[in-house]
Amino acid sequence: MPEAEPGAGTPRRRGIYLLPNLLTTGGLFAGFFAIISASQGQYTSACIAVFVAALLDGLDGRVARLTNTQSEFGVQYDSLADLVSFGMAPSLVMYHWALSHLAADGPVWAKVAWGAAFLYAACAALRLARFNTQTAVVDKRWFIGLASPAAAALMMSFVWTAEVSGLDGGSMRFAALAVCVVAGLLMVSRVRYFSFKAAPRSERVPFLFMIIAVVVFIALMIDPPRVLFAAALLYALSGPLFGAWGRIRRRRSEG
Repeated sequence: MPEAEPGAGTPRRRGIYLLPNLLTTGGLFAGFFAIISASQGQYTSACIAVFVAALLDGLDGRVARLTNTQSEFGVQYDSLADLVSFGMAPSLVMYHWALSHLAADGPVWAKVAWGAAFLYAACAALRLARFNTQTAVVDKRWFIGLASPAAAALMMSFVWTAEVSGLDGGSMRFAALAVCVVAGLLMVSRVRYFSFKAAPRSERVPFLFMIIAVVVFIALMIDPPRVLFAAALLYALSGPLFGAWGRIRRRRSEG
């Protein structure tokens, strides 16, 4: 029997929207699968699973808007799933793949390894909490700080590219440490990143955009890890570079 509101004559139905939350659950499962795969040494599968989670994360919100099934429950559930898929999963994949090898350099480095992995996971949690509390006051054209899916893409494309290049985590442990720390700190930074959610979806675009899309699609089919790593790295660098360029222009105009 549905519960009735006190003093109300009609019962209020309780429930959740199935389709968008099903997509969110799929993303959560992909993040969980990545953690299990990394613990078993299957790093390529783990990286692919995180990218699948990112794809599903991009779909669930759009499906909710298209079908008018947005809900506060869905927003909160999506954030919790993102913490697993783009916070815990990338940090643990990176730890199992490379950071754990820092223990061979001494006990201090062993603590640095798990500290760096925790730093990334904590920054992802802080980034998501800040995003949830600022959605009503920030400019929709920009993200403040690197979005957690983009940070996860940088981490996982780095691991995937190294794997297909024949580089093991032990030899890449210090580079992995740098990527982990920088990706984490960028998430909680005040650096502005362009939000693709603000891009027009219904307006006409130049024909060149279609050619570029086809070229990118072909490149992804030929060499997915390296193309994804290049795209994630360029996007991660775009925020600091545009910020620095803006400061230089302001100084020139003031001078």
